Amino acid sequence: MGTGFTIDTPLRVAKYGISSVVSLVDDTLIEQMRQYHCEQAGEPYTAIARQDEDARARRITGYLDLLDRLIARQVDELQTSPFAPDSDITRYYEMLPDRAPIKQVYLDMLQTDDPVRRAALQQTLRTHAVPGTIDVNIMTKLDRVNYRHGEELGPEYTDALAALRGYALSTVSSSIIFSAGINKRLYSYLARFDDFFPDSNGITKKKIVLKVSDYRSAEIQGKFLAKHGLWVAEFRVESGLNCGGHAFASKGFLLGPILEEFKRKKGELTDKLHAVYAKAAAGLGRFVHDGPQDMRITVQGGIGTAAEDRLMLQHYDVDGTGWGTPFLLVPEAINIDEAHLRKLLNVTSEDVYLSDSSPLGVPFWNLRTSASEEARRRRIREGKPGSSCPKGHISNNTEFTRIPICLASRTYQKKRLAQLQEEGHPPALLEKMQEGIVVKSCICHDLAGCVTLKAGIDTHATPAVCCGPNIVNFRRVATLEEMVGHIYGRISLLAKAGRPHMFVREIGLFIDYLRSELEKISAGVLSRAPGYLQETRENLIQGIEYYQQHSRQLAEEQAEQFFQELKNMHEKLAALPLGET
Repeated sequence: MGTGFTIDTPLRVAKYGISSVVSLVDDTLIEQMRQYHCEQAGEPYTAIARQDEDARARRITGYLDLLDRLIARQVDELQTSPFAPDSDITRYYEMLPDRAPIKQVYLDMLQTDDPVRRAALQQTLRTHAVPGTIDVNIMTKLDRVNYRHGEELGPEYTDALAALRGYALSTVSSSIIFSAGINKRLYSYLARFDDFFPDSNGITKKKIVLKVSDYRSAEIQGKFLAKHGLWVAEFRVESGLNCGGHAFASKGFLLGPILEEFKRKKGELTDKLHAVYAKAAAGLGRFVHDGPQDMRITVQGGIGTAAEDRLMLQHYDVDGTGWGTPFLLVPEAINIDEAHLRKLLNVTSEDVYLSDSSPLGVPFWNLRTSASEEARRRRIREGKPGSSCPKGHISNNTEFTRIPICLASRTYQKKRLAQLQEEGHPPALLEKMQEGIVVKSCICHDLAGCVTLKAGIDTHATPAVCCGPNIVNFRRVATLEEMVGHIYGRISLLAKAGRPHMFVREIGLFIDYLRSELEKISAGVLSRAPGYLQETRENLIQGIEYYQQHSRQLAEEQAEQFFQELKNMHEKLAALPLGET
């Protein structure tokens, strides 16, 4: 969800028992939001300047502590509110799924005529109205080295480690989610903080969640952490391409077969990791449970209907699902300015594209019509490509400078474009190479624009929007109740019938990705290891065959349509002219 969209979502939804994730990338935005919400709540605010000692970590700690305090107040008010039609506690229980055991207690309370029994049930409901958690995310690749007066600070002051420290020292009890692969220095640093270990009662205040692409990644990363006496409470499986933000193609491994492996091997994975974890934790003198702790397997990426949600929970036995992109049309839950909300309501499949915009060099889902993209194109027309790079969290290039700079920065693009002119490339190739340079966007700053513009913090912000392709299936603004109702199958918010199954859509995205890679290779701006594309296609074909074998279980009454769509995808894959690439 970028940096700004959910920066204060816990304040909007946690009191209703809904957990959400705050990105820890942008500490400038975090400090701005701390000031904003202190002012809104009448809390005292003392600024933490960027040049202050350990400013990044302290800003994060201060903001999370503020959220924790404010949500505690909200929950107190909710628990004491009357069970009236429009009260927060009524809203809390009305939104719960019917399968939740406590929902039956609520329904019993509504139906009883006995005032004593009603009062007792209401008291039970008040104590069970617990908040969702203030979870946080660190993208492990964003671990910029920081400098002061031109001198490199120590490793504990890199972006990722400072963010981790800020979270670890906060009062919140929640989960930290690591995405984008292993960062050994960061993972090792976790062991410095007591909150990531069970206390004497076996309770872990801060839990570790890893976002992974497949079973092998879960096993490798889980073992690394287990060797440090750290337990992974959840592996969050995400579709390689059918997601928002950064996308990871993963050589064509499809979500269904990946989940099938987790389902088959979850017990084995739990036992393997517990054996390593228990030995390491005991060696550190830490509390060790008698048996393996709970390990959740969850999934996200492209889920768009209640039927697909049930498929994940019931057929693949996952412990939870994640929904992101559709919530961009729920303004009471996330931050989005009015102009971009209107753009999303009218978005087409051409507007949402897998771009080369990210300075990380990873494919990135982008909204072509966003103010950020319009500003980038305008700078190119004016002969001033590149961003002023106000935050620099993706500064990792030292091709022209001693201190790393960002590929989206004006400094880098100016120097690299000048270098290209001197290299004497053929005109057609030169043009493609130039496009590959100026396409990089200032996402670490512009992904905050949706909230800084709306809150009046930066009236000149040019927001970027990183919605996933699933956004095209939704066409109207929804309330929180409506979106929750859509997830649980009470209503449908789909714009039209005929939306492809999430598994079919993922295959289609991979085919589009292969075509794009072929075009870049043909243009001479990309090289791939021999056999990479063929291997990706073979993995996709194997995934299609798996889906075909299980079509009745996976698509139920739409099984025939599902099978035919898979057949069409197989034919499209076979027709791709991959050659020996």
